[in-house]
This record gives sequence, C-alpha cells and structure tokens, in this order.
Amino acid sequence: MSVRALPAVTELTEQQQRGWRCVWCRHPLATGADVDLGEQRATPANGAAYSWFPRACADTEECASRTVATP
Repeated sequence: MSVRALPAVTELTEQQQRGWRCVWCRHPLATGADVDLGEQRATPANGAAYSWFPRACADTEECASRTVATP
C-alpha cells in the first residue's frame, strides 16, 4: 500500500483543515465513514503555528473517482 503525502494546508478549505470534508475529494465526512489522518502542525511564515485535523474517505475507490471528477 502506498502512502500519499498530504496536500499543503494552504491549498485546503477550512472544512478540509477541520476534518469536515475529505482532504482529497472534498466530500463531506461522517464519523465512522472516514479515516483520521492525525493532528498536523502548520507553521506559517507570518503568524502563529496552529494545528489542523485532516480526514479522508474510508472508501478509497469512491474517493479516487470523485477526485478525478473534481476540476
């Protein structure tokens, strides 16, 4: 199984950063139907460091099909 690198936090919506939507396909997530990718820390060039909480779809095939369809 390959490991995907997380996208840059600056490329994600607030909902993706908070784990409400998948970091890959932006699909809304529900507890139990997702994969917790762990707390991440971001340190911007200007401003204070902060945590973000990415999650992804548990169904990787469905997620991949939505990712391809996303412009």
